[in-house]
Amino acid sequence: MALTPSGAGTSGTGSPSDPSPSPAPAPPRRATRGLLPLLLVGNAAMYALYTGVPGVLMALQIEEIDPAGKVTAFGLVSGVSAVFATVFNPVAGALSDRSGRRNPWILAGGLLALPVMLLLGSVDTLLLVAIAWCLGQAVMNVYQAALTSVVPDRVPVAARGRASAAVGLGLPVGTTAGALVGAAFSDDYRTGYLVFGAVVAAAGVLFTACAREERLPARRPVPVREQVAAFGSALRAHDFRWAFIGRALLVLGYFAVAAFQLYVLQDRTVLPAGLSAEEAVAILLPAGSAAMALSTVAGGWLSDRTGRRKLFVGASAALTAAALLIPAVSASWTAMLLFSVVNGLGFGCYMAVDTALVTMVLPRAEDAARDMGVLNIANAGPQIVAPFAASLIVTATGGYTALFLVAAGLSVLGALAVRPIRTVS
Repeated sequence: MALTPSGAGTSGTGSPSDPSPSPAPAPPRRATRGLLPLLLVGNAAMYALYTGVPGVLMALQIEEIDPAGKVTAFGLVSGVSAVFATVFNPVAGALSDRSGRRNPWILAGGLLALPVMLLLGSVDTLLLVAIAWCLGQAVMNVYQAALTSVVPDRVPVAARGRASAAVGLGLPVGTTAGALVGAAFSDDYRTGYLVFGAVVAAAGVLFTACAREERLPARRPVPVREQVAAFGSALRAHDFRWAFIGRALLVLGYFAVAAFQLYVLQDRTVLPAGLSAEEAVAILLPAGSAAMALSTVAGGWLSDRTGRRKLFVGASAALTAAALLIPAVSASWTAMLLFSVVNGLGFGCYMAVDTALVTMVLPRAEDAARDMGVLNIANAGPQIVAPFAASLIVTATGGYTALFLVAAGLSVLGALAVRPIRTVS
């Protein structure tokens, strides 16, 4: 059944155990004026922290604590903390659904990022780093779950591509800022942590001050057992399930490589004389982010014009797979630059259009935040597996070539996963 322009851009279902659609809800009100720039800022701040903290500052912090075992230690800390991301995202989404508000959760998550980053910068053992980053994942996923739900709540289906492009642009803008800030504070990571916390806190205040919202209809109290069971109900919907699988596969391949980029540059890449690995990160991410920004805007706009979401999602996932083959066959600096640009083109388009596609296959309009939180398990869940799997591959093979090849294979599977989706062309 074609999805209707409801507040979540979905058709509803009668119950968590019944995936058949029910009559469509009423069309949403017009999106808040200035909402798209605020979505860009809010997401850019989030991705800046997600890039600069684990990708640069925490990697350097762990290397300082355990230089010989940095790959295994980083994989362990990243994997354990990602469990908190997986748990807190759908839980926070369900709570914001229940409260009928998004802004208070965005504000709370943003403000709490500052003290958590202060804590993370003050610890000096692997155990305490893991505990502090677990708290960081929890706080950031409260923020992310509510922010992600703004698009299905307030944007009509016909404008989802443009709205998703605004959200998607937060990725290249945020990763570029995160890389630059991370590199700038590579010799003083404690201050760097505070900068990232302050940026997210400011973004939370700005969004909630400028993007006013109307309270959603009150929800009836739901027993805890029913709430837990409802988290899995969305996956019984055919199209949502395949969208979930495709996202999980691509993100698994992406983070298996992205999480170890600093170490790849340190241990494998032949860098030009005088260029440090931290400086290389500050070059690669802006180059990839510029390509990502271009493909995000183009992909979102073209998918709105053509209505062909699946075509763009599948093609961009395949392009990401092709990008991963470049550093697999060459350890040169040029290969890494080319990889960054091609990967940016593929991943940017994928995230923009796939986000629009997902909002059109949500099973229940009234459970938009909860079901987007379930989908975000496809973002956070692979981050649990990726560090462990990547460290095992690197350790077993003695290098990073096999890691690139496995990641490319996962991206191919992610491209194929959109084919069974029925209600979106």
